[in-house]
Amino acid sequence: MAEITDIENEFIREEIEEYLERPDEIERTINTFAQTSPAMQAIAAALIDGGHHTVDELTKEALEAGVEALEIMDDGLISGMGIVGIKFRDNFIFVPEVLACARAMKAGMAYVEPILSESGIDPIGVVIMGTVKGDLHDIGKNLCIMMLRGSGFAVHDLGVDTSEDEFIEAVEKYEARLLGMSALLTTTMPNMGKTIEAFIDEGLREDVKIMVGGAPVTQEFADDMGADGYGKDAVECVELAKRLLTEEDEEF
Repeated sequence: MAEITDIENEFIREEIEEYLERPDEIERTINTFAQTSPAMQAIAAALIDGGHHTVDELTKEALEAGVEALEIMDDGLISGMGIVGIKFRDNFIFVPEVLACARAMKAGMAYVEPILSESGIDPIGVVIMGTVKGDLHDIGKNLCIMMLRGSGFAVHDLGVDTSEDEFIEAVEKYEARLLGMSALLTTTMPNMGKTIEAFIDEGLREDVKIMVGGAPVTQEFADDMGADGYGKDAVECVELAKRLLTEEDEEF
């Protein structure tokens, strides 16, 4: 197992020591960064710090130096965003800081995405994402979307205040196998269940795996609503999406 001293970047080491509290997340993060190059650690550090100009410059330099776009995305941008997601979940940072980090990630992805598109790499899956009817909160959802896109998913964002019909229409239009619903208000959480019921009424429930998340949402609530999975943060959202696709492939 890797040790934190195996990570060259001092900023990354300090972030792990100061903000990560769960043993499994500490181990996973250390193992991730211990295997990445100093250049990728620098990109991740700049992203965590919200430095979009620095991420822009470092990403461009890495590409010019011959680093693969996929490596930059996985080892630099997504790895950095993993720490951002944990800090946001545990209330160490808030919306303004997350938006700054999101801007930094977009700066890097602006170089990476066109290269990956031109390479003809097919998305690993199609996901529909939206905040449920009556709820206008989207920071957590948007963070999940960035992580999903960075991990190779094609994501169609329906925004906020999304009705049952809008979810159904999007799943049919894009032939999506995954649907993610978010809610931040306890008063709007029941709309997750109503959406799932709408899919059942339309005879489409077996065609799509449904994920739910949001600050007040719990695993117990997800089970009661009949969802296929629950993710407590953006990192878990990606892991859940991959697991649900694998399960679906095994079923068929």
